[in-house]
Amino acid sequence: MSSRPRDPRLPPNQHATRGWPVLHIGTPPSLDASNWRLRVHGHVEQPFELDAAGLDRLPRTEIECDWHCVTGWSILGSRWSGVLMLLVARKAVLKAGCTHVRFADPSGYDTSAPLEHALSPEALLATHKDGEPIPAIHGGPVRGFVPSLYAWKSCKWLTEIEFMAGDRLGYWEQRGYHNGADPWREERLV
Repeated sequence: MSSRPRDPRLPPNQHATRGWPVLHIGTPPSLDASNWRLRVHGHVEQPFELDAAGLDRLPRTEIECDWHCVTGWSILGSRWSGVLMLLVARKAVLKAGCTHVRFADPSGYDTSAPLEHALSPEALLATHKDGEPIPAIHGGPVRGFVPSLYAWKSCKWLTEIEFMAGDRLGYWEQRGYHNGADPWREERLV
């Protein structure tokens, strides 16, 4: 009996899925382009708000990457597009000492990530996956997308970005999830 070699794109104890599993808490909020707003604030010189038209005026980026969920599934080679988080940070002008970014939805869900992940060249305000708008059930019209960390760090229904001088545990982290969320180190639970 021969075994197939493990795909090197899969972190330990992950399996590739062809679909996109639906996992979230509560009921998805009623957001669409007509009523979506993003508040950017915190440890910044220039806090601001964006609506869908303002987001559309910013340069768009498309990336192809793998993405991993703490529950064990991975989506390999998907295409994501949106606005780089780095552009948002530049527009806000981070103050010295900024170390983390907190992402939140209108229902009170939040999570945070260190700047090196949140402002990496793959981190997006994502509006599309594989050429299609992100559906509401998956966090549309705009979700955070931080593919270097487990998927719970990619906040659905994103309406708030807070830059911070320090970290704050978010919804799942307060309930025992590992704050590091590195799939290659299997930082799932504490």
